[in-house]
Amino acid sequence: MTDTRRRVKVYTLNEERQWDDRGTGHVSSGYVDRLKGTSLLVRAESDGSLLLESKINPNTAYQKQQDTLIVWSEAENYDLALSFQEKAGCDEIWEKICQVQGKDPSVDITQDLVDESEEERFEDMSSPGLELPPCELNRLEEVAELVASSLPSPLRREKLALAVENEGYIKKLLELFHVCEDLENHEGLHHLYEIIKGIFLLNRTALFEVMFSEECIMDVIGCLEFDPSLPQPRRHREFLTKTAKFKEVIPISDPELKQKIHQTYRVQYIQDMVLPTPSVFEENMLSTLHSFIFFNKVEIVGMLQDDEKFLTDLFAQLTDEATDDDKRHELVNFLKEFCAFSQTLQPQNRDAFFKTLSNMGILPALEVILGMDDPQVRSAATDIFSYLVEYNPSMVREFVMQESQQNDDDILLINLIIEHMICDTDPELGGAVQLMGLLRTLVDPENMLATANKTEKTEFLSFFYKHCMHVLSAPLLANTTEERPSKVLRISYILSTPRPDDFQTSQLLALILELLTFCVEHHTYHIKNYIINKDILRRVLVLMSSCHAFLALCSLRFMRKIIGLKDEFYNRYIMRNFLFEPVVKAFLSNGSRYNLMNSAIIEMFEYLRVEDVKSLTAHVIENYWKALEDIDYVQTFKGLKLRYEQQRERQDNPKLDSMRSILRNHRYRRDARTLEDEEEMWFNTDEDDLEDGEAIVPPSDKMKSDDDLMDPISKFMERRKCMSNKLFLLSSRVVCLYYYMSVCVHVCVAKMCSYCSGIVGLVDYPDDDEEEDEDTENKEESPPLSKKSKLSS
Repeated sequence: MTDTRRRVKVYTLNEERQWDDRGTGHVSSGYVDRLKGTSLLVRAESDGSLLLESKINPNTAYQKQQDTLIVWSEAENYDLALSFQEKAGCDEIWEKICQVQGKDPSVDITQDLVDESEEERFEDMSSPGLELPPCELNRLEEVAELVASSLPSPLRREKLALAVENEGYIKKLLELFHVCEDLENHEGLHHLYEIIKGIFLLNRTALFEVMFSEECIMDVIGCLEFDPSLPQPRRHREFLTKTAKFKEVIPISDPELKQKIHQTYRVQYIQDMVLPTPSVFEENMLSTLHSFIFFNKVEIVGMLQDDEKFLTDLFAQLTDEATDDDKRHELVNFLKEFCAFSQTLQPQNRDAFFKTLSNMGILPALEVILGMDDPQVRSAATDIFSYLVEYNPSMVREFVMQESQQNDDDILLINLIIEHMICDTDPELGGAVQLMGLLRTLVDPENMLATANKTEKTEFLSFFYKHCMHVLSAPLLANTTEERPSKVLRISYILSTPRPDDFQTSQLLALILELLTFCVEHHTYHIKNYIINKDILRRVLVLMSSCHAFLALCSLRFMRKIIGLKDEFYNRYIMRNFLFEPVVKAFLSNGSRYNLMNSAIIEMFEYLRVEDVKSLTAHVIENYWKALEDIDYVQTFKGLKLRYEQQRERQDNPKLDSMRSILRNHRYRRDARTLEDEEEMWFNTDEDDLEDGEAIVPPSDKMKSDDDLMDPISKFMERRKCMSNKLFLLSSRVVCLYYYMSVCVHVCVAKMCSYCSGIVGLVDYPDDDEEEDEDTENKEESPPLSKKSKLSS
């Protein structure tokens, strides 16, 4: 049987002063040759790997806290902690540490934490200890001065802590607090405030255990009410005893657990509300207080998880129809606080926590709760759902796909979430924004499990578009049945009364469009099929005429995202339905106003020009040029027209363009099919993008023959030989076409002959007038036409 005495968790303190769980294992001590000393070793209980190997340094300060914790620092800003399952194991290792350092095991700290000057150290070592004044009413000022003077010196701080602990000084001070409060002795109360605050800064676990005990903690809070810097004392005790009420929605049978919950709440209140803000003193002087709260929370969550009866009763009452509304409201709020409480846990502990809730049926319970009429209950259930989605979206996706096989679409969990988003009554749609973020997380392929066959992505997206997308898009489709946004939102099966197309409705439509835009970017064919089959883009562009500019921009952004994909299926859909028309109308209606709408529309047309989206460019010019030709404050539309004319020129002169393709490509064409493929490649190549001396991109690997696999040198020599034969054939073809070509043919022939002389790179610039002039001036250098003709004979 495993020795549970030595079972520990290893923690390290991160930069945010939070403890990170490094794993669970079993601790031992022994001599390590490599470290040349006795060391602490922790091996993982799962695979036996080494979690910790730490030499017990004679000068390291080890602290024992709460009977089951040992904390120490190995380097600057690197703190370690061992949390033991049993007190006996902690005592055994603590004795070993004290044995190595030559310390008495009864102490809770073995060394001083910070070095001091040699004089201070000598003086402190020569003094036997710190003697506290008698705990009397007329000596409180002296005690306060002693505490204040000891805080700057770590060694004096340690001696003060030992003196306070050994003499039971805290309980004596709290007795004086009752006397001062009864006598209304404000001066004494102010001194007690400074003393108790100073004891907190001693950062010692043994003192915290006394102050946070059931009999002392309220008196400690009472001392901290009388801040001398405030005109009136605070009323913290009144709040904790009268205002803050502990509601036991499910009976807790374990008295230790109940006491731990009370203690943690009060200590957290002291840290957050009673003590001065961290900027008043160094935060590391309260590190032990942070650790005390942290480990208390870990212990509480663990104890509740282990109580199966408690969780079983909780979920049974949540889903029981006989549970009254007030009781269910308390149960949901408890579960919400329980989930929020778990956020302080480390990943391993949080993983176990949510697995336990999942096994207990938290998702079916949430589905029942979300279907209830109480808005407060639904709001709390939404918060719980957000914790689950943020923790493990795959778990939620798996549940909703399984339930779709048994339930109708209307009661699916994810559809309930969508309907709550649509029906949010908050004027600012705070809840809808939160729910939209959760939906976005669920449909994001980036956080779906990357398995070999990627089944989660395929299965869930197919499920979502089949069972849920129609619910999400219902408000959009209901509000765009006409050429202008409807004045009434038609969702009668969701809302009891229609809502006007006001600012709130427009915000909702903007949220839906934002999610659809995300889907366009990440969902490829699923959203493509839905948009084309349901004619979604045309309905979205109806919102371009909305009186709300942000909604019109959302619809424009949706179209811009589609165009940015450069997908010909989308392009044909846009052209077939003339979907640029509402965009052009909105642009013209905007007039000369220089605003976001103006810039966004111009940017979209500029994208068509720069990226040379040929089909959409031709569609825009052929159908909307008359409306856009007078716009000259930007060159976008004239540039778009120029692109269009260049395309038409290539289409009207296929022979010329074919010859350009031939001259640009110095590969030997073996058949007509190869020639057609290369002409197509030339049509798709922008002349402006080619630089001087740059050759056309070689054909794809599909066009390569077996000869291309030969040795590179032999391949190069064969290509040169083929090119020589090819150039003579091209010369005769040029003579035949001479009388039908423009001046650019002369330039091409001249460049071709130059190529024969050894120039490999050949680029044609038919519109370059400067080359024509240069060619005229250098006639003597070029061979006459008759000589050129003889080349082909």
